[in-house]
Amino acid sequence: MFTGIIESLGKVKSVAKDRLNVHFTIESDLSETLKIDQSVSHDGVCLTVVALDTGCHTVTAVDETLRCTNLGDWKPGRKINLERCMPMGGRLDGHIVQGHVDATAQCVEVLETGGSWRYTFRYLPSPEHMLVDKGSVCINGVSLTVVEPVGDLFSVAIIPYTWEHTNFQDVQAGDAVNIEFDIIGKYIARHLAVYGR
Repeated sequence: MFTGIIESLGKVKSVAKDRLNVHFTIESDLSETLKIDQSVSHDGVCLTVVALDTGCHTVTAVDETLRCTNLGDWKPGRKINLERCMPMGGRLDGHIVQGHVDATAQCVEVLETGGSWRYTFRYLPSPEHMLVDKGSVCINGVSLTVVEPVGDLFSVAIIPYTWEHTNFQDVQAGDAVNIEFDIIGKYIARHLAVYGR
């Protein structure tokens, strides 16, 4: 389990296709602390460390992951938000994040608002994937508060610290981002769909 609080920015060093899989080698300050078989959130996607080298680690994305996320767009040089799993007894500073991306959304607007930034995204709403005003959403692995969800649009506000320490500084209109909806909302939606009350 993750919390959506980014620990480090990594950078894609190499991308290697292997049939339907893709191996990503990531350079980061965290790489030296990792071990083989450890789960790490990469832009909100829970991926398993399969190899280690000096200052970098390698993870593998299977076809299903590539279809449900923006990993197919990753190229060498891209900055990646990284978070290790929350330790038992650790603080839940963001919200409960599984690292299971539900969909991608498209950034439609970025506004600088006198010291912070407002990002607006378009997504495909569904009964299972709900957003509520002031609720939680995970974008590229970052725990954020939903602002004004209307129809297929919603916004988030990014403070300077988050902008400086995540890859939001690189997100522009037209870019695809990874979205994980709040797990509590997903369970409520599933309960209502099955039991109708």
